[in-house]
Amino acid sequence: MHVSFAKPPIRQPTAPDSASARPTQAERSARTRGALLEAAARGLSRYGYGDLILERVASDAGYTRGALYHQFKDKEDLALAVIDWVDETWRQEVGRLVEQESDPVAALIVLARGHAVYCRRDVARVAIALRLEFSGQDHPVGRHLDRVSESLLKRLTRLISAARRQGTIPSGPPARTVARALVGALEGTAIELAGQAPHDELLAARAVAGVLGLSCVPASAQEL
Repeated sequence: MHVSFAKPPIRQPTAPDSASARPTQAERSARTRGALLEAAARGLSRYGYGDLILERVASDAGYTRGALYHQFKDKEDLALAVIDWVDETWRQEVGRLVEQESDPVAALIVLARGHAVYCRRDVARVAIALRLEFSGQDHPVGRHLDRVSESLLKRLTRLISAARRQGTIPSGPPARTVARALVGALEGTAIELAGQAPHDELLAARAVAGVLGLSCVPASAQEL
């Protein structure tokens, strides 16, 4: 049997495809938009809508005012987009964790902890600031916030009703009323304990357990 010891040809390294490594225009635009939205969310959380300065938003995001106006036509357009951005990022980072829980009480505790972690990026006041600012007004920003907030209230109401059917939380006020109180407890905890990790996460879970009327706080609301 003949065995060949011929060396295989040396494969020359190929240069990386610079075109594929370079971000596309769409990717650059999406990155710019995301940075502006997060900066605007921080601005709305700190200053509210009336005192939001677009030049400051652009500067905080690391872009020019022209870049901001390339993405958003005015302050109202930006605020509407921020509401959607907060809702979408919350769903990705918190909502997906909630959906993994089959037990409704565990899901509510996971939601509380996840919300506290999410709000560490200094966007906790967006919803409450806009809600207070546009209360009693017929304004596009206020109406849009109400529609987005309704989705969360419905989710919480379903989980509370499911837990009551299972007998894991006591009966009491209407489930939707409890859901509204739960949102208030979460928002208040996130605002008051801003920057105080990991206590914000732990106490958000305990606050939810209290609103639900649990005499025995679940282990998931006790552990860090």
